[in-house]
Amino acid sequence: MFEFTGAGWGEVFALSSALTWALAVILMRRSGETLPAFELNLFKNCIGFLLMVPTLFVFHGLTLPGYSMKELMIVIASGLLGIAVADTWYLKALNLMGASRTGIVSSLFSPFVILLSAIFLGEHLVSWQWAGFMMVLGGILLVTWRNKRSVVEADNIRKGAIYGVSAMLMMAIGIVMIKEIIESRPFLWTVELRLAGGVAGMLAYVLVRGHWGRIKQNFGQPHPWGTVVVASILGAYVSVIFWLAGYRLIDASVASVLNQTNGAFIILFAWLMLGERITRRKSLGITLTLGGVIIMLKM
Repeated sequence: MFEFTGAGWGEVFALSSALTWALAVILMRRSGETLPAFELNLFKNCIGFLLMVPTLFVFHGLTLPGYSMKELMIVIASGLLGIAVADTWYLKALNLMGASRTGIVSSLFSPFVILLSAIFLGEHLVSWQWAGFMMVLGGILLVTWRNKRSVVEADNIRKGAIYGVSAMLMMAIGIVMIKEIIESRPFLWTVELRLAGGVAGMLAYVLVRGHWGRIKQNFGQPHPWGTVVVASILGAYVSVIFWLAGYRLIDASVASVLNQTNGAFIILFAWLMLGERITRRKSLGITLTLGGVIIMLKM
């Protein structure tokens, strides 16, 4: 699966990941977000982990391939950093300083991946790719920036910024560290092992913090489970497969920029499905983002 070698498949997967994740975010909004963020994230990742089992059975079988111990530790550590730690810190930032500021901070993901890829993988963007990157980043800033903001205490903004920046850094480290493994080892097994590391990290966190009672109580409340399940399938199964497939086939620096377009897709889906207004500023941001993608794909 995903043994695609023709030109353009990596870019297709990276953009498909951004689009699928954006749709999952909108469905989570439509569900009313009745589940607290941590519980929703845990449920989402458990769904992704469980769905990978029959997928593995069909495409690879359930016998663990010949990973070295070092490779296993790297993949599991990637899940711990990129799913358990990064997601938790991202949610802390969201709670402390709000969605708009956190959205702006999340734009640091691409620069972190580009920097780490240059240091550890020897990748680099050429001049026209830098131009496309700057257009994508500028477009995302335009669609996520808000002129009118609720009053947030300076201390919360400072703490939230620290958590948000740290989350993006951990996420970038988590993907760069497995770049060579996803290129050389069975792809779907690598996805599953990474999910296993993330879920195990989250469950360990719940155990250490003694939050089992709260988790059970929150799951026991009435929720729009149909929407939550569909959003979880898209967010933790489909988009994750597309996400890692993109990194398998193209440079991590390029894939990260294309992934960053999810902010523009979220605005478009919010307009189509939630009736949210698209301002001229957002329209300009979407145009810049799509223009930057076209430059990176065509030149």
